[in-house]
Amino acid sequence: MEHLLLSIFLTVSIATVLNIVLKKFGISHIIGYIATGTIISYLFGFNGDGNDSLDLIGEFGIVFLMFTIGLELSLDKIKKMKEILLTNGLLQVLLSVVVIFFLSYTLVGLDFNTSLIVSLAFSLSSTAIVLTYLKESKDIHTPYGQKSMGILIFQDLAVIPILLLISFLSNHTLSLAEVLMQTVVSAIFVVVFMFTLGEKIVNALLQFSAKTELEELFLGSVFSILIGASLLAHSMGFTYSLGAFIAGMIIADTRYNVKVESDIASYKDILLGAFFFGVGTKIDIFYFLENIHIIIFVFAFSMLFKAVVIYMIIRRNSDKNTSAKTALSLAQIGEFSFAIFTLAGGQKLISQEMASFLILVSVISMILTPFIVANIYKLSSYFEKEFFESDVITPIERKDHIIVAGFAMLGKIVAASLQAKGANFIVISDNLKHVLHARKLGYMAYFGHLNKLPVLESLMVKEAKAIIITMSSEQNRRLISEAILGYSKEANIIIKIDNAEERKSLRDLVDLEFVDASFEVANLLVKHALKE
Repeated sequence: MEHLLLSIFLTVSIATVLNIVLKKFGISHIIGYIATGTIISYLFGFNGDGNDSLDLIGEFGIVFLMFTIGLELSLDKIKKMKEILLTNGLLQVLLSVVVIFFLSYTLVGLDFNTSLIVSLAFSLSSTAIVLTYLKESKDIHTPYGQKSMGILIFQDLAVIPILLLISFLSNHTLSLAEVLMQTVVSAIFVVVFMFTLGEKIVNALLQFSAKTELEELFLGSVFSILIGASLLAHSMGFTYSLGAFIAGMIIADTRYNVKVESDIASYKDILLGAFFFGVGTKIDIFYFLENIHIIIFVFAFSMLFKAVVIYMIIRRNSDKNTSAKTALSLAQIGEFSFAIFTLAGGQKLISQEMASFLILVSVISMILTPFIVANIYKLSSYFEKEFFESDVITPIERKDHIIVAGFAMLGKIVAASLQAKGANFIVISDNLKHVLHARKLGYMAYFGHLNKLPVLESLMVKEAKAIIITMSSEQNRRLISEAILGYSKEANIIIKIDNAEERKSLRDLVDLEFVDASFEVANLLVKHALKE
């Protein structure tokens, strides 16, 4: 017991310290979790051996991630994404398998089974890393984010026939037709059950638990739905994540989707941390150093050709920049390759040494992926610059304009009022979804952070008539106000406050104009009450 508590204590401590340090250098926390897994595995001697429980916990990190993706994809959205999901996804998997198989079999000289297994595994990308980044950065709403998400969802679905094919290669008692028939029947049962009886069960559970007004009961209902759907899919021969994804899609059509996503966010992050920790335990540093030249060659070889395939597929109907970003974000080898290599090794289709080598290549690929996706705009800018890059704004030619910072509810009301009065104004927000919505409404909206000097210069803050800060976060309001005043002492900054405490907390910032929400609402209430 003490040994277990010590390992948990060290794991949490090392992960915390590492991520604090890495955060200062702008390095993804994913790297911190992987590094922690490697360190702990050497301290306690469990380098990827016998960690079935840890792998299962980590797998449910992906399950929760796919569930949150499903929450954002109703059936109507899936229908709209069918071109991206089916055409691009199918082409990406098939062409990647063909190209990598050909190169492995002819140039590298691997045997047929090994070449096929390598090509199947390397055709898949990392759902856990890429979708996590897309959601955190809000890039999931960009063209490249949508295309990447569609291909990743198709890849997750493709895992099922890939695992079945490996099982078929090692099992000579069942015919391919029997395996396919069994899979099709199971798939039809899962989908029909989930979208008929399953949908009614989900709605009934959520409505009943919501009426109790007890948060723990509502959360318990969500977990029951999520885990139940995952277990159902797994019992029918599919992945846990497929069941979770479908459950998320069902809840997406209810009025509880936003609440459900916010309630499980912290659990998803903890479980994803466990997944990346498990990835770190699979790293054998000494084996890596001995074979570093071969590992880097295979890693670079696979990512290069996979990126070329994806770029060509997306380039058919997209610009160079979108194609390049999609290719860069999906060029890595994904977490499902672990399951493929482990199964293939267990079935003696490839040697255990080869399986260990390929798992290490996959791990190295996943370690480097956060660096690639975090700098994806810089890398893709060699092809073409675009609007979706945060804080890169072409200088505007305006004077006496009003800058509206933030485009949530208050920002929308302010912008609508300014437009009705024919005012000269622009919108700036660090939420890409809000920016896209503002542009859809016909406003001049920009994606970026108003506390950064290049943005202040590009939006001609010194020439602005006023800057209206509509954010609800006190920290954001302070950051923006300090940056603007540091750039231009004469700036006319207008901030909405909700109470006297907020005014007091910002009193050190001189030359700010406050609009007290409580005072203004009180005046309006009295005005309406006295109206004859």
